[in-house]
Amino acid sequence: MTIFHDEIEIEDFDYDEEDEMYYYPCPCGDRFQISKEELMAGEEVATCPSCSLVVKVIYDLEKFKAEYEEIVRDDTDKETVKV
Repeated sequence: MTIFHDEIEIEDFDYDEEDEMYYYPCPCGDRFQISKEELMAGEEVATCPSCSLVVKVIYDLEKFKAEYEEIVRDDTDKETVKV
């Protein structure tokens, strides 16, 4: 059983497009992190690489997947228009 330090909405995380990672400040001074890939797989635990704290990420998996698929479609359309 995992004991969570807190429960944080996905909207409160910062997203790094280059790393495809979501980050949230940890009390230890580092950041909790979870990858887009982990979220797409249904993972809901963000970990801090510097301490033992973990937080539960609150998000709707189906909505998250739908938004990601929409972004991918938009990017594909934009690439087609650019050519």
